[in-house]
Amino acid sequence: MRKIIDMRIDILTIFPEMFNGPFGHSIIKRAIEKNKVEIHLYNIRDYSTHKHKKVDDYPYSGGAGMVMMADPIVKLIEELKTERSYDEIIFMSPDGQVFNQTMANHMSSFKNIMILCGHYKGVDERVRENYITLEISVGDYVLSGGEIGAMIIADSLVRLIPGVLGDETSALSDSFQDGLLSPPVYTRPANFKGYKVPDILLSGNDRKIVEWKHEQALERTKIRRPDLYKKYLDT
Repeated sequence: MRKIIDMRIDILTIFPEMFNGPFGHSIIKRAIEKNKVEIHLYNIRDYSTHKHKKVDDYPYSGGAGMVMMADPIVKLIEELKTERSYDEIIFMSPDGQVFNQTMANHMSSFKNIMILCGHYKGVDERVRENYITLEISVGDYVLSGGEIGAMIIADSLVRLIPGVLGDETSALSDSFQDGLLSPPVYTRPANFKGYKVPDILLSGNDRKIVEWKHEQALERTKIRRPDLYKKYLDT
């Protein structure tokens, strides 16, 4: 009987072994075991025609660094596209659209996603121009490659798939879901070395607790992320 999978993520990389740890534990591991997601890793070197499986070459016009060649990447992309259609073919790039929770919420409904992890000085521009449908950055800094960014994207999307988290409302209360940081959270004991949990959280008054949490989220966002606070007020 054919398995029904909520999401499939295909990751193209020259370092597939980097994903073993992050994808072999915690939420992603459970999501895979529950058939909520399939994550497939493809080694770009397997598609190189070079006898030493070379995937990079010197850039035209000179300059420091190497550039990933189009041929092995395109061979792999085209092969995968014959097997299924993709909602997005993503390239992890520092000059891409900065990833945020709004994007994650939107993309969590996708069925098939392909993520290309770049390395060196990047990939041949012809790959980006003709095969990539979305470029994503995970922040205004440069990493050694796209693998860590791809892990971030996968983790962010998988936890939003219905049935992945034990508490279906958990993801909805995360930071950024409503444009604000999360309020402070506490657990037992109520009194730890003289430091007490706020009385309102022990009151049992659900309406007052919701109001308190919202006030705390507003104040925390105002202090720690004034950019988000201003955006929240403007919406």
